[in-house]
Amino acid sequence: MSVERELAEHGVEIRHIQDDMDRMMSDISEIRKSIEKINQTLSEAKGGWRTLMWVAGASSAATGIFIGIYQFFMGK
Repeated sequence: MSVERELAEHGVEIRHIQDDMDRMMSDISEIRKSIEKINQTLSEAKGGWRTLMWVAGASSAATGIFIGIYQFFMGK
């Protein structure tokens, strides 16, 4: 094998490796964007769950107070 032919083969291999790296970088960029969207959605859901739990707790407290007052005045 001649040196020129070996260099040409290495050049082709390097080009393929560079193409693979470019595709990987593109994929990593898309994955990063997806992860950011997932984090945003989870943050929004976390706030929604907090609100839901606050409303449920307030409703339970109000119901407890109402039942206590009802039993006090109705004598049961």
